[in-house]
Amino acid sequence: MLSDEYRYKILRLLEADPQMSQRDLARALGVSLGKVNYCLQALIETGLVKANNFKNNHHKQAYMYLLTRRGITEKSLATARFLQHKMNEYENLQREIENLKREMTR
Repeated sequence: MLSDEYRYKILRLLEADPQMSQRDLARALGVSLGKVNYCLQALIETGLVKANNFKNNHHKQAYMYLLTRRGITEKSLATARFLQHKMNEYENLQREIENLKREMTR
């Protein structure tokens, strides 16, 4: 299953650079090429991303990954969910730090 974190990150990267290759995405995300391929296929199957073939200067076949209208909407929703998740992590970390500080002063 494609997590909100990867959905958000992939949609954000593709919106910024639709011609980004799967290998570039894998490097940017710090994951395997296979995982990127799986995630992109999931985004294409759900109608969030459209893959268009194009020829580059070296006459090799490549793809341009475009966010659909639904993909743009989902990116906004995924951004909000991801932000909320990170804020919760931050608050939990702050509580843990405060507890550790209290333990050190005992």
